Formats: sequence, structure tokens, C-alpha cells
Amino acid sequence: MVKRTSIVNSTRVNSISLSSVFQIGDSVQITPRSWALAVQRQLQLFYGDEGDFAAYPIFTREIQQPEITRTPTVTRYNASSIIKVGQIDLSALAASSVYHIGSTSHIHSESRIKHIRQIQKLPEQD
Repeated sequence: MVKRTSIVNSTRVNSISLSSVFQIGDSVQITPRSWALAVQRQLQLFYGDEGDFAAYPIFTREIQQPEITRTPTVTRYNASSIIKVGQIDLSALAASSVYHIGSTSHIHSESRIKHIRQIQKLPEQD
């Protein structure tokens, strides 16, 4: 396999958060993971025992990987071993995203978010 060289004149990222990766250069493996509890409450009440990921099955459930039934045939012609880009502007990277300039062998990203809405019940009417 031919090694490729990436040339980027300039890049700008405004915000990076929640286990995201901005990688310049080659890597073997990138594995960003992000777990979050997003609680929306009508009243601002906070208890000391909140935030236990184990209480929600979404955080322990195995993620099913897609089954690969056949390997696609790819034919490419690279006239140059250089990939050249003028400028890259990104607003944000979030929730286990990857912005990578270079080569990598394996990227496995995972983002799990449990949304909880706690709304007051309306008083019963007679």
C-alpha cells in the first residue's frame, strides 16, 4: 500500500468537547467514548445519589456491529501520493467525533446518551 502525505495549509476548530479527538499525524487506533445523562427538570431539585450509569441499561447493553457479508472490490488510481487541502473550518466536534489529518488503522467511536425529562404532574381537576 502506498503511503499518502496530507498537507493542510490551515485549519480552525471552534470547539472540541465530550471525548472528541483532533489528531494531526498518523495513528494506529483511536477510541473515543462518551457517556452522558441529560436531565431536564421543570424544578431545579438535585439529590446526592444521581448519576449512576449502571441504573440505565443503555450504558451496559452490547452494541451490535454490522455484519460484513462480503468485502467490496475497490480499484483506485492515485496520481499523487499527496493529499492537499487549502483550509478546513469546523464549528464543533462533540460526542466522540474524530477530526483526523493523517492515516489510521482503526477508529471505534461510541456515544451513549440517556435523556430524562422530569415534569411536574398537573393538579387533578374536579
